Order: sequence, then C-alpha cells, then structure tokens
Amino acid sequence: MKIDFDKLGNELVPAIIQDAVTNKVLMLGFMNQEAFDKTQEERKVTFFSRTKNRLWTKGEESGNFLNVVSIAIDCDDDTLLIKANPVGPVCHTGDDTCFQEENKADITFLTELQDFIDKRKEEMPADSYTTHLFKKGIRKITQKVGEEAIETVIGAMANDDENFLYEGADLLYHLIVLLTYKGYRIEDLAEELRKRHK
Repeated sequence: MKIDFDKLGNELVPAIIQDAVTNKVLMLGFMNQEAFDKTQEERKVTFFSRTKNRLWTKGEESGNFLNVVSIAIDCDDDTLLIKANPVGPVCHTGDDTCFQEENKADITFLTELQDFIDKRKEEMPADSYTTHLFKKGIRKITQKVGEEAIETVIGAMANDDENFLYEGADLLYHLIVLLTYKGYRIEDLAEELRKRHK
C-alpha cells in the first residue's frame, strides 16, 4: 500500500474510521507515516494529533480503543478507510460516533438477542419462557421451530405481510434458542453462510 503523505503538504492523510459491523462512520482523524505504521503493527487505530503534536492512540486514556479489522486506500492514494471494532464510545462526548447518528444497525440486534438467550440458559430464571423451553429440551424446542416455520410459510402464501414478519421473527427467536441449546450461536450460521458465498 503506497500512501501519498506529501499531497496535502503537511505529511498527513485523512483516515476515515468505519464500524466494521454496522458500517457507520465513527470519526475522522489524520495519520502520518509513523501513525500508520503503528496502527498496522499494533492493530489499534493511532492518529497524529494536530493539537497535541504527537502520536495519539485512540483509547490510550479511556480504554475505548478502535481495533483494526481492515485498511483500504482511495484511488488517489491520499485517504485511508479503516474498518474497526470499537471498544466503548468513540466520541469524547461519550457518544457512539463523532457524527449525529446512532451506531446501530437493526441486524446487530440478533447478537444482542443471542447474548440475552445465552444469559437465560446460564441463569434459568423460573418465570422465563426461554427457561421453559430449555427445561423441556430438544424435542420441544425443535417442535416450536417447526411450528413457527409452518406459520411463516402460511403468512407468506396468504400475502399477509404483517403475519409473515411476525411469525418469521418467532421462527428466528426459536432457532436461536435451538442453536444455544446445541452449543452454537447465530454467528455460527453467519459464518456458514459466509463460507458458501462466492
């Protein structure tokens, strides 16, 4: 990767930081060669701070690091796009991003739901429907997956979109319960799909 640090005349290039999961833009900083090299080596985003006039690793004081997933350069070789996984808030204000938007995508709720179901399996609270399923075992859980699959198909065939989405959500919930019961997570299905994708 050849970066043109001389183009702007100050030996700095803009570095756009993007959340590797949600694809939201988190922040913009600047890097010189030394900051770029350190970012590549340590896999934590490091900028050249123009106000501090030194290298600054995001999170060095707060612990809210930006763990690097990938680095790309634009067609003019003078701007970086870094995909990262943030550890905690990104902005000094405590917000998820330095821009006026929430750093969430609806699809990431599946991970939150998976974590919630994992917790239910671990704690098994008595008044929980999820606990009830885990106690009944694989026969009951698979029966519910089958029932919800059929109801999803019925909603689709009847052109009842509201019911189709409702039952589809039920299907997904019960499928995650089944995955958890079997010792897997929703991410394992995502990985399987990624392997198949060409």
